Amino acid sequence: MKMNRRAMLRASGVALGLPFLDAMTPAFARTAAPKRRMVAINLGLGLHLPHLVPAETGRDYKPTPYLEELKAHRDQLTVISGTSHPDVDGGHLSEKSFLTTAPHPGSASFRNTISLDQLMAEKVGLETRYGFLSLSSAGRGLSWTRGGVEIPSESKPSRLYAKLFLEGKPDEKARRIQGLKDGRSVLDALGGPAASLRNELGPADRAKLDDYLVAVRETERRLEKAGEWETRPKPKADGPAPKDPADATELLEHQRLMYGLMYLALRTDSTRIITFFKNGMNAVPKVPGVSQDYHNLSHHGKDPAKIEELGLIERAQLARFAEFLGQLKAAPEEGATLLDLTMVLIGSNLGNASSHDNRKLPVVLAGGGFKHGQHLALGGERGDYPLSNLFVSMLQRLGVETSTFGSGTSTMKGLELA
Repeated sequence: MKMNRRAMLRASGVALGLPFLDAMTPAFARTAAPKRRMVAINLGLGLHLPHLVPAETGRDYKPTPYLEELKAHRDQLTVISGTSHPDVDGGHLSEKSFLTTAPHPGSASFRNTISLDQLMAEKVGLETRYGFLSLSSAGRGLSWTRGGVEIPSESKPSRLYAKLFLEGKPDEKARRIQGLKDGRSVLDALGGPAASLRNELGPADRAKLDDYLVAVRETERRLEKAGEWETRPKPKADGPAPKDPADATELLEHQRLMYGLMYLALRTDSTRIITFFKNGMNAVPKVPGVSQDYHNLSHHGKDPAKIEELGLIERAQLARFAEFLGQLKAAPEEGATLLDLTMVLIGSNLGNASSHDNRKLPVVLAGGGFKHGQHLALGGERGDYPLSNLFVSMLQRLGVETSTFGSGTSTMKGLELA
């Protein structure tokens, strides 16, 4: 409906002028909201903080050895220090809570909560073929459902490529479509009896049942959308399918392939939400100059020789990350670049991997339309500023209407929109 800008509400001789409404704007003058994206990366064995965090705060910081690898993107990233997740302890097990903030992941009674990417996927996931991609170098990923269930991750570049770009045989596609239809028919059967049951329940049980029915309706929507995507051709990829590295020690080659596929997934709008967990490694990685086990090097105990080799591994990984940012920056998108529209978070659940300390986490945020080019030093000596406040800022940037997430109760101090 097109309304005149002088439109009034009239009743019983009273006329009230309306505020400016979207309906008063000509259709050709309205602009759609940009398609925003998010990538979250966790380095499971941390980053040596003295080589990452500048001594100076603000915009005039001197680059550290690790930030030298990212210097081409200085104006499009923010270094964040002094943050942690309140009550998240447990050394390596804190990886479970990196994107959820759920406390005490090492306890026997631990139950996880929804991860940042999954809440974002609820907002934008139906707009793309894949609501999200959960990736890893091996084993566990970073994604968890609302019920705290771990979502399996994909670690093989060849399988990720096939998922993104290969159609599969006609009979395989027919079976997938039929399976989606069968899933919808089961949900249809559940809906009627559940609604009838509601009238027989007390208030508390009705609330639980209502939550269940909402989940059923959401699942129906996702199944319907998935069925639609199955009938559409997948995008075409330039170049041949990747070959998986021969073994896990080819750490840098695996990351090169995964970053390349992550870029293609975003570029083709196959998904807008990606997590990537670079799990730990109890082996010597194929990095020039490195002769010791990566995990052992992370427990350096301030040994200069170990720190030197550890630095070779971590700088090489940040160089791969910088290449990924470069790909995003070079890709035009909606009058800007793909990096402008993609929040890229890289960090770790370990602040000091040598002592399994979960405070003072290493964090860098790039892109996404924030005002970058600075070092935000938060939390003081305790390093206890809630990292989850950053998650609130990221959720709001994606268009999720919330002022909280997990232990976060506000947006991140000092982080502003561009």
